[in-house]
Amino acid sequence: MIKEGLKAPAFNLPSSTGGKLALKDLAGKYVILYFYPRDNTPGCTTEANEFNAALRKIKARDAVVVGVSKDSIDSHCKFADKFKLKFPLLSDADGSMLEKYGAWGEKNMYGKKSMGIIRSTVLIGPDGKVIKHFPKVKVKGHVEAVIESLDEARSN
Repeated sequence: MIKEGLKAPAFNLPSSTGGKLALKDLAGKYVILYFYPRDNTPGCTTEANEFNAALRKIKARDAVVVGVSKDSIDSHCKFADKFKLKFPLLSDADGSMLEKYGAWGEKNMYGKKSMGIIRSTVLIGPDGKVIKHFPKVKVKGHVEAVIESLDEARSN
């Protein structure tokens, strides 16, 4: 499970930008790691587009955005191309990263319980430690909340 102030779990997963991307590749930067259920679904598309629209603000704060789901790299590439996303999407096909980050668990949709990806975000500092965990995210207003937390972290 994710705990603020502790080292973020390592990962090394296939990326929509080619090859693999590891947490250690992002050392020295703030990392906004967001977990979403599925490419090309309404909420996930809105969230991706909102992060994409805020990318200039995010990069100006020495931060990067990385999206993660269980979708295939082929699906991620099509999704990224369709919406002109300018950040990597990682494929966690076996769900091991999702579990380490607390983004896999029981969900309740319309009274039906099932296991799935829990929309959540983790803000990681340049030192690799978790600054903030946003569990069970609602898309509306989320990107702004992440940027506020990023600003707070940078001012400390």
